[in-house]
Amino acid sequence: MAYTTLLLAVPVLLGAVWVADTCRRLWRNYSAARTIGVPIRIIPFSPLNPFWVLLDRKVLSFIRHLPYGDNSFTRYNWRGWEVEDRYRSHHEMGDIWVLVTPLKNWIYINDPEALMSVFRRGVDFPRPCFVNEILNVFGPNIATAEGQSWKTQRRVATHCFNEQNNEIVWGESITLAGDMLRYWSSKSSVKTTADDVRTLSLHILSRAAFGKSFKFVGHDERDQSASVSNNYKESLQTILENCVLILGFGTEFIAKPWLPHKFRVVHKAWVSFRAYMTNMYEEEKRAFDEGRMTDQNLMTLLIRASQDEAKTDGGLTESEIYGNMFAFNFAGHDTTANTLTFALYFLAANPDVQDWISEEVRSVLGDSDVSEWDYRSNFPRLKRCLSVLLETIRLYTPVPVIKWTNDRSQTLTVGKRMLVLPPDSMIAPSYGAVQTDPRYWGPDSLEWSPLRWVKAGRPGYEDSNMPERGAFIGWSEGTRDCPGRKFSQVEFVATIAVLFKDWRVSPVTFQDESLEDARRRVMNLIKTDSFAVLLLQMLHPERAPLVWQRR
Repeated sequence: MAYTTLLLAVPVLLGAVWVADTCRRLWRNYSAARTIGVPIRIIPFSPLNPFWVLLDRKVLSFIRHLPYGDNSFTRYNWRGWEVEDRYRSHHEMGDIWVLVTPLKNWIYINDPEALMSVFRRGVDFPRPCFVNEILNVFGPNIATAEGQSWKTQRRVATHCFNEQNNEIVWGESITLAGDMLRYWSSKSSVKTTADDVRTLSLHILSRAAFGKSFKFVGHDERDQSASVSNNYKESLQTILENCVLILGFGTEFIAKPWLPHKFRVVHKAWVSFRAYMTNMYEEEKRAFDEGRMTDQNLMTLLIRASQDEAKTDGGLTESEIYGNMFAFNFAGHDTTANTLTFALYFLAANPDVQDWISEEVRSVLGDSDVSEWDYRSNFPRLKRCLSVLLETIRLYTPVPVIKWTNDRSQTLTVGKRMLVLPPDSMIAPSYGAVQTDPRYWGPDSLEWSPLRWVKAGRPGYEDSNMPERGAFIGWSEGTRDCPGRKFSQVEFVATIAVLFKDWRVSPVTFQDESLEDARRRVMNLIKTDSFAVLLLQMLHPERAPLVWQRR
């Protein structure tokens, strides 16, 4: 009896200790937040709590059905709440407010000038690199480095993302998009849009990053028996599609023999891909020492730029080269693939925008063969195609960047007030708010309208219509902005140009449904099916099959 009582008492005692400690931490952080003098909301779990991240939506979906289920906990304590909330909280509380959590305070800012000040003052408001430490799967990288190490890595990365590499991205995107279009147009309907777009993005990265070209293979044509142990492409694809396992559990843990088979497959892919990078690294070093020129891709450029840096500034270690290649692939693959998926569904629901971009592509490229499409002369003129990317990222930013005050207080002017932000505070640029606020985007700010980015004129000769600095921060700003910005833009624009020059896409109509009803259904799916897993994405795009038809 006593033993049973003890067994029951232990979890109760541990729960009481956790509650007491959480209350203590909340009170400490609440006291710090009060010194700022702005509105405050309180939630019981930190967004950085890995266990809560796995449970948040399931727990909150239950709590919302209870009396008083609409509160700060259910409103703010889940991944991706900012996309659903948009600018509502800031219109209720002002351009700056604080979310108090047990771990750290999160300061949300919706003022473009204040945001640009945060991005420019990189020393005062550094990136909280500890948040990205899970990306050190293959080694330290530009997303996790600080100080002099980051400066060296950034300088080397800048050499890699150049116009020569963009030309490779342009050519590979055109070829692969054409293959993907032929696959899609051969089918009565396509349910695998997101999967096929991921394959497209992977193959473009394979060429641009490692110099390996692969023919596009649609979902239904893929060889499911391909082994990750001896296939570079399959290894990388397995890693990118299972990043949650690697980042969440670590490479050593997923190798345990008693775990499910899938874990061991992912570990084998990690081993295989690292071996591939090691071989490529050693081969390129020998070529560099012998003065031989090799294929120009991100890996070879990274190695050669690092070797050049080593003469004066130490260069990158082998581990840092591997780490950065993974960071480039992770960031460049999922962000572009998810954004392109969003864009294709937006376009399927908006045939007028399809006509608008087709008009531009036909005007710029005419009847020329795709082999004659020139990056340097054609890409800058395809502003409508680029506007589709910008507008999609405006509403569905895949990777919101955060800052923090580190170990000291910082002053920041928001509106007409100069505020003192306490040490150890997270600074969260309110992407969902500032990029949809009617003050900066007009009364239709919540509508998807790529036309807002282009000043009306002759197709192919129009000027861009850019918003106020700080009102759009899709690739971040300041010294730590995304080095692959142009890479992603070139890939996206080339793909859209191929797909919509002579073709159009529509949603498949269900029984007793008109085409207009189907388009509204697709727009509703985008709104209700978007969720942050590792990055923001559509969870079930296959629920809205698409059909491609020649114009």
